[in-house]
Amino acid sequence: MKIYHGSTIIVEKPLVSFGRDNLDFGKGFYTTDLKNQAEKWVERFVSLGKKGIINIYNFDDKNLAEKYRYKKFPEYNEEWLDFVLSCRNGSKDYMNYDVIEGGIANDKVFNTVELYQSGLIDKSTTLERLKYEKPNNQICFINQKVLNSVLKFESSYEVKGAAS
Repeated sequence: MKIYHGSTIIVEKPLVSFGRDNLDFGKGFYTTDLKNQAEKWVERFVSLGKKGIINIYNFDDKNLAEKYRYKKFPEYNEEWLDFVLSCRNGSKDYMNYDVIEGGIANDKVFNTVELYQSGLIDKSTTLERLKYEKPNNQICFINQKVLNSVLKFESSYEVKGAAS
């Protein structure tokens, strides 16, 4: 399967160690199977006058769950919410996995999560709001050896302007 990573540079040899701490699924190398989502991500760089590069990889996801410690969140639910908040608060629970896949806490979802985290809405209200959101997709590689064995760089291209 083809997956995408938005960056300001060409990333032929991804490293999980360059990921930022306290993201949705912890520190790792983040990708998506949605080309449009990757293009929208790099528009942030382009709007700041930086290069926006889409890196394309071939992801061998056959038997992923049987071979590796793979966690998938198919929807925004209580388990996803608890996991994302835990990671964003510095928990290392994500280290129990090699690859984690699920929805992104994009701006709209993030606002709901923030309201919950700050105590302005309760968990049931949060989950009720989230059930109407269709998850985007992020695939986070935590384990470098696994990433090296399942991800192969194919190509890249520069995004010059707004993606359609």
